Amino acid sequence: MASILIVDDDAPIRAVLRDILEEDGHQIREAPDGQTGLTLYRETPADLVITDILMPERDGMEVTLALTQEFLDAKVIAMTGAAGHQNFLNVAKLFGARRVIRKPFTVEEIRRAVRFTLDH
Repeated sequence: MASILIVDDDAPIRAVLRDILEEDGHQIREAPDGQTGLTLYRETPADLVITDILMPERDGMEVTLALTQEFLDAKVIAMTGAAGHQNFLNVAKLFGARRVIRKPFTVEEIRRAVRFTLDH
């Protein structure tokens, strides 16, 4: 299956995503902040990046923009649970995110977004 990099400063969210995606056969790497996520991707690009938007050490907007500028084929899903989240999600799309997800999310929302993004 696919290699997926999860970038989120919230360890329980990373764990939930890891469980869902490993169950589907994907290979998972994790990063607790945007800077670490970019470093990991640059070392070994993933088929897909799922990033939170609001994080320390480079937020998800910066991660999305950097990845889509440096790697034209980078596939990014951005997510947030922040107040006013629709604005964040709209900007993430402008920065190159292929899909956006609101937290809290359902297992099926994650699976659908991952399938769609990997296929397109």
